[in-house]
Amino acid sequence: MADQNTKTRGKVNLVGLTKGDYRGKPTTLCQGCGHNSISSQIIAASYELDLKPESIVKFSGIGCSSKSPAYFLGRSFGFNGLHGRMPSLATGAMFGNHHLEAIGVSGDGDTASIGMGQFKHIIRRNLPFVYVVENNGVYGLTKGQFSATAESGLTLKGHGTNMYMPVDIAWEAVVGNATFVARSFAGDPKQVKELLKAALSHQGIAILDIISPCVTFNNTDESMHSYAWGRNHEVALHELSYVPPMEDIIVDYAEGEMIDVTMHDGSTVVLKKLEHDYDPTSRSGAIALLEEANRKNWLITGLIYIDTEQPSLFDIYNLTDVPLNRLKEHQMRPPPESIDQVNALMF
Repeated sequence: MADQNTKTRGKVNLVGLTKGDYRGKPTTLCQGCGHNSISSQIIAASYELDLKPESIVKFSGIGCSSKSPAYFLGRSFGFNGLHGRMPSLATGAMFGNHHLEAIGVSGDGDTASIGMGQFKHIIRRNLPFVYVVENNGVYGLTKGQFSATAESGLTLKGHGTNMYMPVDIAWEAVVGNATFVARSFAGDPKQVKELLKAALSHQGIAILDIISPCVTFNNTDESMHSYAWGRNHEVALHELSYVPPMEDIIVDYAEGEMIDVTMHDGSTVVLKKLEHDYDPTSRSGAIALLEEANRKNWLITGLIYIDTEQPSLFDIYNLTDVPLNRLKEHQMRPPPESIDQVNALMF
C-alpha cells in the first residue's frame, strides 16, 4: 500500500516529500508572467535540496513580485511587509531563529527605488538570505509605469519615453560587497534553478537579479526586459550545475575547462567555461564584466561573483546554537548581581 501511495503522489525526496508538497496556491498573476516561472524553480530547487518547507521562511514587500510567495512553499511561514522594507523584516526574523533558510522575493521597484537603502544595508551586513529580484522594468501592479531598472530611451504606451539611466541590480550588489551575485533570465528555467540551489547553500547574502518579463506592460521585442530580447541577447558565462555535499553524483559534461567553487558547508558549484574566460571570485573582474555587458547590450547570466570568506551577520554576533526565540526566560534575563553592577556604574 505504501508503494502504491508513493506512485500516486509522485516521487519522494530524502525527507519523504513529493514536489507537490512544495507548491503554494494557484497563481493570480498574468498568464506567461516570468514571476510564475521563478516560483516554479523555487519549488524545484527546494525539493531537490531535500529542504523541509517548515525550515524555510519567505519574505516580500509590495508589488506583483511580492505576491509570488503565495504561490510556492505553502507549508512555510511567510511575511509580506511594507514597500521596500523586506530586508528589515527578514533581518529581525532571522535573528530570532538563525537555523531557518530564508528566501525573499522583491521587485525592481521594491528594491531599486523605495527599497534601495535597505537593499544596500542587508548586503553590507551579509545576512544569510536568498534575495530574489524579479526584474521586469515596470510597476506592473500599478499599470506599467517605468521602474528604476527600465532602460533609457524605452517607450511604453501611455507613459512616454524613459529619460533616465537604469539602475543595474547586479552591479549595485557587487559594488555593495555582496558575497554572492548572479543574474538569470526567467526564460532559462534550468539556470534559474541551479543558481537558486547554490544560493540556498551560501552562508551569506545571495543576490539573484532575474529578468522576468511583464507580458502585459513591457514585452515588446525592443524592450530589454522582454522574452524576445532576452533570448536573443543572453550571454551565459558558464554552464552551471550545483552539486550538494555528501552525495555521490556523476556529472556528464562535454569537453571544456571547469572550475569548482567550494561553499562554506563543503558543497560545490561547478562551472564549465563557455566563450568567457571568467573567474567569479574576482570582484574587480565582476565589475568590469558588468560594465562591458552594459556597454555592449549583453544580458550576462550566471554566477557573477562569489566570496565564501567574508563572515556573515550571524558570525559577527556569535549567536547561540539555540535560536533566540527558543531561549527560556532564565537564559535571557541577567542575574541580579549583573544588574547591580550596571547600576553601580551609572550612579
